[in-house]
Amino acid sequence: MGKLIYLMGPSGSGKDSILSRLRKQLHSQSRLIIAHRYITRHWQSGGENHIELSDAEYELRKSLNLFSMHWKANQNKYAIGCEVDAWLEANHSVIVNGSRSYLDKARSRYQDKLVPILVMTHESTLRSRLIARGREDEATIALRIQRARDYQTQISEPLHILDNNGTLVEAVQQFEKLIKQLAKETSDA
Repeated sequence: MGKLIYLMGPSGSGKDSILSRLRKQLHSQSRLIIAHRYITRHWQSGGENHIELSDAEYELRKSLNLFSMHWKANQNKYAIGCEVDAWLEANHSVIVNGSRSYLDKARSRYQDKLVPILVMTHESTLRSRLIARGREDEATIALRIQRARDYQTQISEPLHILDNNGTLVEAVQQFEKLIKQLAKETSDA
């Protein structure tokens, strides 16, 4: 049975970097697929390999039920396409860049197929990364850090924690180890 690996964490926690590095390491024999997100944000806005949609395109696709998951955050609209359902049905595991605020809805929809993973970083690391990427002003960075603080206490168990306070290589290795563990548990079940 394929699993939906639901990677989430605050902006600047390193989710995009982890997924980008993992994409480069996937091989043709893998049964693991990394889904792209659909976002109403310019495709060159840095970091994430996403598919840009206008508000009208987003709303049309949503009305046609072409999204398996969709939410709003940070003045943008985000979605995961319904193709992930076909991939799961074909026994592939799928990694999605999810939202902490959408986790309960994702759990309700995917139940035992969903494996939530929270990327965690120290607040100082998060602040440094947000400043370095240059997408937000200081007030927006402060809001994102407060949002990360709030979600840390609100997010529900069970979930896996991926520590991304070290190097990108260490985070990807930790993530790969977790994915292999999940694959083993799935095959043993």
